[in-house]
Parts: sequence; C-alpha cells; structure tokens
Amino acid sequence: MQISQITRDTLDVTLLGKKPGHKYDHGHALVLSGGPGKTGAARMAARGALRIGAGAVTLGVPPAAQLEVAVQVTAIMLERIPDGAALADVLKDNRISALCLGPALGLGARAAGLVKAALAAPSVVLDADALTLMSQDAEICAGLHPRCILTPHMGEFARLAPDLAEAAKAERPSAKAWAAREAAARFGCVVLLKGPETVIATPEGHVRRHCATHDRATPWLATAGAGDVLAGFITGLLARGIDPLEAASMAAWLHAEAALTHGPGLIAEDLPDLLPQVLRALNVQAA
Repeated sequence: MQISQITRDTLDVTLLGKKPGHKYDHGHALVLSGGPGKTGAARMAARGALRIGAGAVTLGVPPAAQLEVAVQVTAIMLERIPDGAALADVLKDNRISALCLGPALGLGARAAGLVKAALAAPSVVLDADALTLMSQDAEICAGLHPRCILTPHMGEFARLAPDLAEAAKAERPSAKAWAAREAAARFGCVVLLKGPETVIATPEGHVRRHCATHDRATPWLATAGAGDVLAGFITGLLARGIDPLEAASMAAWLHAEAALTHGPGLIAEDLPDLLPQVLRALNVQAA
C-alpha cells in the first residue's frame, strides 16, 4: 500500500488563492446546527468555512435556536431549517456547493431526517452526531456518494466499522492506514480518520497521512471543538470546488499549522482566526 505524506511541500497552495469575482464564485457553504444550547459547534465550523475562503456561509438552524445564533454571528448568514423537508427545499438553491452537519446536531428524528436530506448536496462533510446516526441507519450509508467526506475519530470509527477499528489497533505498520482505506472502499467516499496520525483515504485506494508528532506535535488540539473547526475547514474548501481528497489533505495540514502557530493555551475558537497568519506564511496569492 502506497501512503503519501502530507507536508507543506506537497500542498498546492495555489488552490487557496482566490480569483476576483462575486462571493458566490467562491462557493456557498451550509452548516447545520443543533437546537438551543447546542449551536456552538456549528458556529465554529461555519467560521472555519468562512475563514478558509468560502464566499458565503449560512447556518441552518431549528426555529427555537434562531435567536441564540442570531446574536452570535455577523458575516455568517442564517436560515431556518426545522427538518429534512425544509432542508430539501433549501438545497434547491444551486448556489449551495457544500454542506456540513453533525457537530452537536443531536441524535433524534429531526437530525436523522436532516442527514438523509443532506446527502442530496453536491459535497457533504459528515462529522460527530451525523456519523453516529449513520452507524444506526443503513439508509444513510446507502445515500453516500464520492463527494462525501466522513471525519471520525477512533471512537466514532469503532461505531461505523467495528471490525476495521479493531484492525486499526493491530501492532503492525500502517494498520490505521489500511483500515481507513478499507472503510473508504466500503462506504464509497473519502474517510479522514483523525488523531495525532491523521489518515485520509479514497474509495479508489489513495491514502495520505499527516503526522502531528515530533516537531509538528499539537497536543493542545485535544480541546473541545477542534474537530468541529476541522470539519468547517474541509467544508469551506469543498464549497470552493476543491477535490475531496485535496480539501481534506489541506484542511488537516492547515488545522495543525494553526495550532502550532498559537501554541499552548489554544482553544477551538482561536483556530479560524489564526488562518490569515498561516496563509500569509504560505505566501498564498490571488489566483
């Protein structure tokens, strides 16, 4: 099995530049939120998508959470989305180019309906609660497509694919990479398996690895919400039309680089606002 290492030198930073144009020329990301008291994770994901260059970002919220979210966001837009049927109507807007759902979404009937409806979006990032729902409902698995990205940590991976999660723990080289590759083939979409060693695999068998170890160790990413921001970074890049494997690879590297730029004391809310500094250091220019 061939595994490519994700490093600064392997990133195509030209993809991060932006051509002059209208905001919708750079994609429109939709991030779905949980209910009252559960909106923070989606708000962090949405800010991550906006900072990484999506031209427009909308938070889809249940009506009961609208006021809570409205007082917290400014550049991010707001849309009332009570259920899956409402989401299906929203997705008729062909300007929406990527969707993220799962962070603090919940596990009830509303959330399950949203996940099923979300799979009609052009590109989809499924994280957190969306992965748990997927592990419980074969209909969700059947709706996955090649522009979906699953972003489990090892606990979520164990719910999605218990046999592969067990294999990933084996005392042999590249066990985690093998398990991620098998999962990508099984689900028919990109799998980003998180951890100090993050592995990204495609259904075609391409495998990439980012190691946040040694001089790139980022122990302060072990903080609530860091994964939600990563999901937002990926969604923003997908919204801009970047290929799922490239979007996941760049997001993983940028996520770790932002944490390294900050250092100890990092909290998840810091990550999106560190991106401008990281992008300047990469000398990202207008495309």
